[in-house]
Amino acid sequence: MLTNAIFFLLTFATLAALGWSGYELFRVEEDPLGDRLEELQAHAMATPSTAASRRRGGGGFLNTFLYYISILPGGDSWLADTEKELAQAGVRQRQGLAFYALFQVIFLLTLLIGMGYLQRNNDLAPKFGGMMSALLLGWLLPQQVLHRLVKRYRNKLQDALPDTIDLLGIVLGTGLALDQAMLRVSEEMEFIYPELADEFYTVVLQVKAGQDRATAFKQLVRRTGIEDIKSLSAMIIQSERFGTSLSQALKVYADSLRQRRRLRSEAAVAKAGIKMLFPIVLFILPALFVVALVPAVLSVLHDLKQGFGPPH
Repeated sequence: MLTNAIFFLLTFATLAALGWSGYELFRVEEDPLGDRLEELQAHAMATPSTAASRRRGGGGFLNTFLYYISILPGGDSWLADTEKELAQAGVRQRQGLAFYALFQVIFLLTLLIGMGYLQRNNDLAPKFGGMMSALLLGWLLPQQVLHRLVKRYRNKLQDALPDTIDLLGIVLGTGLALDQAMLRVSEEMEFIYPELADEFYTVVLQVKAGQDRATAFKQLVRRTGIEDIKSLSAMIIQSERFGTSLSQALKVYADSLRQRRRLRSEAAVAKAGIKMLFPIVLFILPALFVVALVPAVLSVLHDLKQGFGPPH
């Protein structure tokens, strides 16, 4: 009884820690403008300065935790890749990497402890298999969740691009400068496409902080990882360099993006029939065969049994 009570107490504490880590990871700051300029370089991508700060350690529990992970074999590269994916998923908090790493470690240890408790009376072979399964699940499942978040964030940015670029071209046509136009577009699109509006607002803040516009757009491409945004950034940089008109080019580019979005929708509709084939074959057809054929088979067997029975 004491062992069970301790196990359930540890499970409750672990779940509470997981919930707290998830809340802190995805919590939105109420007014981040005061710290925003400080965060721009730190969270554009994983840079050598951030890696060096992780190697130094110190600065609180979370930084010390990241330091101990970075000194493990392959830990620093894993932290850099995870920080890149978190940025591409739209997580902009300065401690987002630490909370995600803490969440994954706690989740992994929870699965290992739970599997060890469930396998405590089994032999060595099934216990080893269960522990390896828990290890793989605890390592891969949070990463798959992060991959899905990155994909969902990219899809939102991709869907927002045509309308946002149309509006940007219209605003530029009124005579506003590029920074003022992007700021106005981000304000107008804040409640419709908040993800892309936030990205535009970040670029404007970087330029106002003294950063070169080309560097700010390159960091936008690295944060999002979308080919269409890369083309848009190249178009804006070339237009600024050669002094060509940008509003007409943005209108043509928005039309091409809208055409691509329509083609992607048609491709998704065409794939729906093939994707439905496997659930139909695996789940619907067997149940249909059972409902349609089993009564007939039972009737035939019943008639055969009466036909071959002993004469009266």
